[in-house]
Amino acid sequence: MFGQKTVVDMINRSAENEADRRTFLRTAGLASLGAVGSASLLGAGTTPAVAAPSGAPSDSAVLNFALNLEYLEAEFYSNAVYGHGLDSTLTDGKGARGGVRGGRQVAFKSKAIRQYAQEIAGDELAHVRFLRSALGSAKVARPKIDIQASFTAAARAAGLIGAGQTFDPYANENNFLLAAFIFEDVGVTAYKGAAPLIDNKTYLEAAAGILAVEAYHAGIVRSSLYAKGLAAAAGKISIARDTLDGRTDLDQELTRDGGMANLIPTDTNGIAFSRTAAQVLNVVYLTPEKATRGGFFPAGVNGAIRQSGSNG
Repeated sequence: MFGQKTVVDMINRSAENEADRRTFLRTAGLASLGAVGSASLLGAGTTPAVAAPSGAPSDSAVLNFALNLEYLEAEFYSNAVYGHGLDSTLTDGKGARGGVRGGRQVAFKSKAIRQYAQEIAGDELAHVRFLRSALGSAKVARPKIDIQASFTAAARAAGLIGAGQTFDPYANENNFLLAAFIFEDVGVTAYKGAAPLIDNKTYLEAAAGILAVEAYHAGIVRSSLYAKGLAAAAGKISIARDTLDGRTDLDQELTRDGGMANLIPTDTNGIAFSRTAAQVLNVVYLTPEKATRGGFFPAGVNGAIRQSGSNG
């Protein structure tokens, strides 16, 4: 998810430390194993792990970037299902804590979509709780989030609506699914891209577990849109995401080869794509240019990694 040089430059200046890693181990139920990266992590007869060199990127900084995205998803789904966002006890931490603009309950018509939304909302809330607890004192606060005007901007960029129109993701379940589609594929590619930069296996396992859940979510959303005949609208969103994140084709529409279903976006080897942190921020900031704020995060994300890339 992150370019190595960017991570090294930014995280070396962060306050995250070995104590934060020990907090993660306690949360994961591995407190007795000792410090991350040390030989005490290993059982008898195993080969000692190579400790990360001094000054190497902090794994907790990687997860903090993910926490920003989980805040966004949790706020969106919680509002859609319950009509309210996160409790204030789940929003404090390092950096400026921001409010949330927009969000309301969706009047779901079909039982299946309502239950999908409920389950996903529960998962996203659990992700926020887990990452916050695991990161301990290193956790970042929820940044300022816009889940109102940002969707209109995204829909206009995708060509779903005209310049003078607005897009309400909470107006009906079809709009809700299209809005969810904006996030889900991005989350999968973000976690997948993060894997090579996570040194500690405990962190890596946790990130892999969240990646698996996000992939389930993306599959549900893609399948639901396809079943509802919304592949063309979703395709416009896919094209817009690809325009934002650079010249490389990292996105796939719901259909291919003249209408054949394409519910699982992979490369020719059947492997999911990856996005760098900069590319992820291009999408959620809704800009193809270098930026530190915009779109769904009007004041930017919290943490060391917060700048999108330039696709010019």
